[in-house]
Amino acid sequence: MDPRGLFLTIEGPDGAGKTTQARMLVERLRPRIPILYTREPGGTAIGERIREILLSPAHPEMNPLTEMLLFAASRAQFVAEVILPALRSGRVVLSERFVDASIAYQGFGRGIDLEVVRRVNEIATGGLRPDLTILVDIDPEVGLRRIQRGTGGKKPGDRLEQEDLAFHRRVREGFLAIAREEPGRVVVVQGDRPIPEVHREITLLVEKFLAERGWQGSNPL
Repeated sequence: MDPRGLFLTIEGPDGAGKTTQARMLVERLRPRIPILYTREPGGTAIGERIREILLSPAHPEMNPLTEMLLFAASRAQFVAEVILPALRSGRVVLSERFVDASIAYQGFGRGIDLEVVRRVNEIATGGLRPDLTILVDIDPEVGLRRIQRGTGGKKPGDRLEQEDLAFHRRVREGFLAIAREEPGRVVVVQGDRPIPEVHREITLLVEKFLAERGWQGSNPL
């Protein structure tokens, strides 16, 4: 078997529960499979500095192109420093967000030409694509209410979370458009259900995917 590992991503609108589901999945798989969990923007020292700039509400004047390019810059470092070495060592990588997020947020959300977003990210990633993407879908109104509850009713601090409802609706449509275009890679899971129920569905999907590719126990077959 090719020693290359597998690259999984988890995506979705704000408030869909991506982080919770990603962490639960990793805890489930870690005893049996060499798995690396990470998230972006960030994942590296350079990427974390870029993340601070991107998500800080102190930068409301940020140009959409600047935003898109900063995400791509963080991603380029992330791929070179974290993802590729892990895949070459034969590990499974689970990343919370990747290129799909830029297509949804900067393409559909900000209105940047989709081909421009794709081309820039093709350069940034060297053409790396996830083997499987779990899209946790949720109505933006429900997702934003979840975030507000999590902050005790205060306005979210994330610059992107503070965008209006119309923006978040465009982002969701972007994610769903990607799922329609790539049904072989992207699996949609409804996130507006109890956490354990969503976790069970995601676990079954991922376990099936891993088994089909010869991963059992702690090492690939």
